[in-house]
Order: sequence, then C-alpha cells, then structure tokens
Amino acid sequence: MAIVLTELSGIALDTILYGHMTPQMAAAYLREGQVSVRSFSRTLTEMYPYKDIIQRLTELYLVIDPNTNLRSLTKKLQNWLSDRNQPSDRMDFFRIAFALGLSEAELDTLLGLCTDYGIQYRNSRELVLTWFLRNGYGYREGVEFCSSLPAPKEDWLVAGMTPRITHELQIEFQSLTTLADLRSAYLDNQGRFGQLHLRAYFYFERFLDQLIHPAPLFGMRETDYSIEAVMENYLSMHMPSGRRRLNYSLVQKLIKQNWPNATSIKNIRSHKEDVPRKLLLLLYVVTENGASDAYRESDEDYLSLEDRVQDHWWTLNAMLSDCSMAALDLRNAFDWLILYAIACEGDEAMSERLEQVIEELYGTGNT
Repeated sequence: MAIVLTELSGIALDTILYGHMTPQMAAAYLREGQVSVRSFSRTLTEMYPYKDIIQRLTELYLVIDPNTNLRSLTKKLQNWLSDRNQPSDRMDFFRIAFALGLSEAELDTLLGLCTDYGIQYRNSRELVLTWFLRNGYGYREGVEFCSSLPAPKEDWLVAGMTPRITHELQIEFQSLTTLADLRSAYLDNQGRFGQLHLRAYFYFERFLDQLIHPAPLFGMRETDYSIEAVMENYLSMHMPSGRRRLNYSLVQKLIKQNWPNATSIKNIRSHKEDVPRKLLLLLYVVTENGASDAYRESDEDYLSLEDRVQDHWWTLNAMLSDCSMAALDLRNAFDWLILYAIACEGDEAMSERLEQVIEELYGTGNT
C-alpha cells in the first residue's frame, strides 16, 4: 500500500528515498532547517481558523479561575500562538478543545503533536472529560462531574491486566448517552483506570529484552547486559549528555529533547514513568524490530529500498497507533531521522546510520 502524504511531507520522504544522502548530508539537511517543522500554532489555527482564539481561551481560563492575572494569562496565550512555547499541562489541551469547540479527533491530534500520547482513555479524568467534549457539554461541567466521583484506585499493574483494557474502556464509554450511565460505568471500571500506557510498556519490554539478553553468538550464550550497558552500547548514540542547549538550533533541540538515560529507563521498568514515544522509536531502530517473531517481507533482499521503507512505515505506524501515539510525521525532525536510519542499504545497520547522523549533527564523533 502506497504512503499518502501532504506535499511537504512527500518532499521530505523523497529526500530520504531518492536524495542519495550520506549521514553527513542528512545532518546538514537537519541543521539547515530544511525539515518544515509542524508547529502547534499552525495546527491549531487550521482547526480553528478564526481571529478570536485568544478571546475565547481567556474567557474560559477566567471562568476556571476568576482571580487569574489577566496580563500574565494574555502573555501565556500569545506565547502559545507565536510558538515561543506551547502548553505543557495535558489539561491545557482539553481546555483549548472545550474553549474552541474542537472535536475529539482534533484534541487527540493536538495531544499527539505536542506530547507523547493522544487521549489516554485509561486515565479516568481524560476519559470523562472526553465524554463531556464529545457530547457537547462545557469544560467546567466536566470538571465538576469529575470532582463528584470517587478517586480512582492506585495505578499498578496486576496479573490479568492486559493492554486491551484501554481500547475496551474507550469503546464502552463511547456508547454511553446519559450522565447516569457515565457515573455507573465509571464506578464499574474503577479498578481498571490508571496513568500508565500498558500497550507501550508491552512493546518497551519486548524490545529491551532483546538488548538485555543478547542472542547466543556461535552457540555461546552472552552475559546479560545491565541497563547502563544497554544505554552506553545501544541508546546513547553519541548524543551529548546534560542540559546544555544554548547554541543549538531548533531542530537540534527537538531531537535532543527527552533523550533517554539509564535512570529514565529504570524508572520505566519499575512503572514510575510512562514509555516515551522517542524511546520506543529508538528501540525499534536499534533492534531493527527484532522483538517481532513474525515473518517480515522487509528483510527480503529482492525488495527495493522504497518497498522496504514503506513496509517499515506501516509496521511502525501500526505500533504507534496501538500505543495511542501519534503516527510518523515527516515534518517532525526526529521522525524524519528515524525514517532516514531505516532507509539503510546493504550490510549497514539502522542504528549505525542513526548514530553517524547524530555524531555529525552534534559534533560528538570523537568524544
């Protein structure tokens, strides 16, 4: 099945497939800002193409808290719409959706663009507020209803709790038509709510196990790797450590942002943190989707580069969709880099190709 893209995304894909770009050329392409990065403000104004965005957002925020400093609020909203920064609190995206009358799908798109995940239907608050948005209620009504409900039980994973729970909750709550039905369904499902994305954790575990427990070499079993060793040998990719970003371009900042480290991986394994989208894509590249036991035509030598990239495109997007994450976006600099790494040929490994671009992009090849 062919990949259908917008004009700008199609141009970005063509540079990967037909540009004959070396890692050095790919780094220059990114460094020079030739990836037309999709912005929050542009996406929002495409969804709501009217000039009263700030007015409508201001009205809602003042309803939520009448004591809000109007000058500070106006500056914050102006910063969002000029892309100086963007909302960091997931609830802000819900408030935006209610204020502008966006659809559930548009809210999901905004969350996917600006955070690692779309709507989390296993999160009790997001699930209930999404129901209120879908059925034409106001934000304040939704918040008041949430406040009237008992707190969800502790978020922990138990035997029998499968990744299908999120999809089951989404489908069940979509069929509800009254507030009484909503309350009843909430109480019936109280033990199934949580913050963590189970499906993403499922993929994370499978990928990580491939790295911690290497396949036997020449019949000899290798020693298991520690998380520190996995990070150093596979995932660091010569990405500069620390928070220094002063002299980085926008694209360099976006690619480096939230790069994993040993501590974050340990926290994810112990269910203290959710699985970031960036880490999942990195693990896919490093293992070359080795966590899948299924036959993959993309491994066959007779396939053209275009066919192999297309196969990985659909496989990756199926995984991302399964995890409630945004699909690959070639106007996302990191996604472009991931697809460039996947488009390796011959004996070159995807991870090797990715690492070479990062070395060139950040000047860390000799460190």
